[in-house]
Amino acid sequence: MRGDRWQPHADVFETAAEVVIRFEVAGVRGEDLRVNVEGGVLQLRGVRRTPPSDPIDQLQQMEISFGPFEREIAVQASFDADAVRARLEDGFLEVRIPKKSPSKRTLKVKSE
Repeated sequence: MRGDRWQPHADVFETAAEVVIRFEVAGVRGEDLRVNVEGGVLQLRGVRRTPPSDPIDQLQQMEISFGPFEREIAVQASFDADAVRARLEDGFLEVRIPKKSPSKRTLKVKSE
């Protein structure tokens, strides 16, 4: 937890074609999530709302974080920010970041 915000857990892994970042955001609605890419950093912001409940007389244990959250992940691969995709399913937000293919260039050799 950072200040008044909590941070969702994340897995980051690469395939041959993309970087995949999976966030654990159970109980968060899609409309409460914001994903931004700036430079080489992916930023997730959102809020997990407290579910309605009966009045609590005595608190015994509380481990689930509610309220605003944010998380930033630096992406180590070169990528096209316009091609990034995000999908929320079963409490996980999966962000797929296609890697840019290394550019090839053949140079003409000049000789004297």
